[in-house]
Amino acid sequence: MRRLLPAAIAMVLSLLACLPALALAPFTTSLPQAILIDAATGSVLFAKDADTHIQPAAMAKLMTTAVAFDALKAGTLHLTDTFPVSENAWRKGGAPSGGTTMFAKLNSSLTVDDLLHGIIVISANDGCIALAEGMAGSEAAFAGKMNAEAVKLGLANSHFTNATGLPDPAEYVTVRDVATLAQHIVADFPEYYPLYAQRDFTWNKIHQFNTNPLLDMGLGADGLKTGYSDQSGYALVGSAVGDGRRLIVAVGGAKSEKERAAESQKLLQWGFANFQPVSYFRVGEKIAEARVFGGSAATVPLVSKEPIDVLLPREGAPEVDGRVLYRGPVAAPVKAGQEIGTLELTVDDQLLREAKLYAATDVGVGDFKQRLVGNVRELLFGWW
Repeated sequence: MRRLLPAAIAMVLSLLACLPALALAPFTTSLPQAILIDAATGSVLFAKDADTHIQPAAMAKLMTTAVAFDALKAGTLHLTDTFPVSENAWRKGGAPSGGTTMFAKLNSSLTVDDLLHGIIVISANDGCIALAEGMAGSEAAFAGKMNAEAVKLGLANSHFTNATGLPDPAEYVTVRDVATLAQHIVADFPEYYPLYAQRDFTWNKIHQFNTNPLLDMGLGADGLKTGYSDQSGYALVGSAVGDGRRLIVAVGGAKSEKERAAESQKLLQWGFANFQPVSYFRVGEKIAEARVFGGSAATVPLVSKEPIDVLLPREGAPEVDGRVLYRGPVAAPVKAGQEIGTLELTVDDQLLREAKLYAATDVGVGDFKQRLVGNVRELLFGWW
């Protein structure tokens, strides 16, 4: 059971009370699902039905490429590796399918580099299946890797059954999860992310274009992916940089390509125009204290290993709430750098920023008297 530390919470709230918070005129969108986040901090600037299940359509290919990027980073996959185009990849994703394709020939072999270009730039279904089969033996086995990655990233409302996003009732995502996945790709794979900004790709003498409308809107957009399904309509996840800040937008349920593009553009413009970064805590700055059981000290200070910054409105000062969550009291010994809990910053019960907290110092096992005092304290006050 996780416990709240009242003293720590009071301290965090007193620090936050001096800072501005989210207080803007409500943003409105015609889209059923939408979210806008700050890529650096994960701050949610706007959300509308962001946890509703939708079919990912081609946005599922973000997870396909994320799995490949992980393997490239680990050295178990190389851009020069080649994979064959099976009959399954050719029929389901190639020229006979009528979908987005690289037009790869049956039984031909493609490098991982070409496959990634085809998947990212032109949304090639045959490229996805060839990559999946080459990496995992079958598309179903590769979907297992996609779901394992989703669990690792904390995408609690997403499930993948194929590498392409082709319709399957058992496959679903949320715009919140898609935005988180995009944030992961931007932050953790800077060497591959520029592929999402590529406007066109020529392979096998066939020249095709990127369908992301944000790339040509002058927004500073440099990715990521569009999608469409009969059930969930037109969807998009995009990212743009302005004034040194990166925002990520994810939308679903648009009735047309035009609505999808216009509403995504409007969200990004609103975010850049109305928010500015504000620093809450520096690296190593004491944020709270956690109780220690059986230790040479009764408490241990908690710090973050990264700056805790959020994007806040340029004007207005409504309340930001903060709380520290941890499983405690923490049993001694405690090592400096040990993960202890989490700081949550919220606005109107909506999570704005979450950061892991770590022990700032060592706390050894206490002597007999210290342990006895600790036992009495827990007996008398542990229920609180």
